[in-house]
Amino acid sequence: MEKIRILIVDDHEMVRMGLSVYLSLEEGFEVIGEAQNGEEAVRLAEKLTPDVVLMDLIMPVLDGVKATKRIKERLPRTAVIVLTSYVQDEQIMAAIEAGAISYLLKTAKAHEIAAAIRSAVQGESRLDPSVATALTANMRKKQERLPHEELTDRELEVLRLLGEAKTNQEIADELYIGVKTVKTHVSNILMKLGLEDRTQAAIYAVKHGLVRN
Repeated sequence: MEKIRILIVDDHEMVRMGLSVYLSLEEGFEVIGEAQNGEEAVRLAEKLTPDVVLMDLIMPVLDGVKATKRIKERLPRTAVIVLTSYVQDEQIMAAIEAGAISYLLKTAKAHEIAAAIRSAVQGESRLDPSVATALTANMRKKQERLPHEELTDRELEVLRLLGEAKTNQEIADELYIGVKTVKTHVSNILMKLGLEDRTQAAIYAVKHGLVRN
């Protein structure tokens, strides 16, 4: 049976050393390399093609999220497990969206990390309970958001002016932008809100109280 080949990425030497010693003693594992920042991680991953990468998030040169994204783009079969001290919503979502299969905290027990590695090569995710809770809360929050809350500030301004029945030229003049730019914003607004035309957009703006009194 082939061993699971692991690359450890962390900017703290003692963390790398501790993980390396434990995992090297674990049956079926082989630590094939260590990296101290994201850039080095990407370079080593391309060279060594590990089965699993244990990835810290906050590192110099290149952070773990960007490194994860690059590794998954170049080595889609390599599983990336985030192993970090951070549990902020933004970091969790960014890491998952970048392609991380699991998200563990450094407070995890050694056997939990080993189990996550074995699960990763089978395509199965493992999430720290606090991370799973944060993800669920984030998804619930997104579901509760109104469609126009996904618009940029500029798109909201354009939507408000559409609600005031302004023409593209009038919107351009008021916002000091080109008519072509206004048309682009209108197209983006219709797409994001799932509307068919500017009339529906104007009605939406009025209905949701976006128009100035």
